[in-house]
Amino acid sequence: VYNKTNNIQFRKGFTMTISPGIKAPEFTLQDESNTIRRLSDFRGRPVVLYFYPRDDTPGCTTEACNFRDDYSAYIDADVVILGISPDDPKSHTRFKNKYSLQFPLLADKNHEVCNLYGVWGVKKFMGRIYDGVFRTTFLIDAKGRINRVFENVKPAGHSMEVLAAIKALKQS
Repeated sequence: VYNKTNNIQFRKGFTMTISPGIKAPEFTLQDESNTIRRLSDFRGRPVVLYFYPRDDTPGCTTEACNFRDDYSAYIDADVVILGISPDDPKSHTRFKNKYSLQFPLLADKNHEVCNLYGVWGVKKFMGRIYDGVFRTTFLIDAKGRINRVFENVKPAGHSMEVLAAIKALKQS
């Protein structure tokens, strides 16, 4: 069960807190081209780690395309963008190609990293109850620590919100 304050209680009773100041949990996942990506590969650069529910759905497309449209600002700030969803690499390839996305999309088919970051849990939509990804973004600093957590992300305009946080991070 997910708690908005980032106190995460997993089904097996394990509790972990993901909050600003802690070291970002390490992970290893495949991207859309089956390349293995580790969070530690990007140490020394800030990372925008965004979790989204599903490739090529309206909200996820809006969010990804906003990051795409603002991509040059992320490059100028020397920031890495990584998207994570439960979709497989083939789905990520189609999504990435269809919308000309420039950043890696990572496949978390077994929800292990989603669970690690506390973004997988019970959701309700139109009276239906199911397990899924809570749209959440983590801004990780160059030292590998969580700088900011964006919960309950609204896809439209989110990229600009993240860029403002990056600007503040660079000034601190």
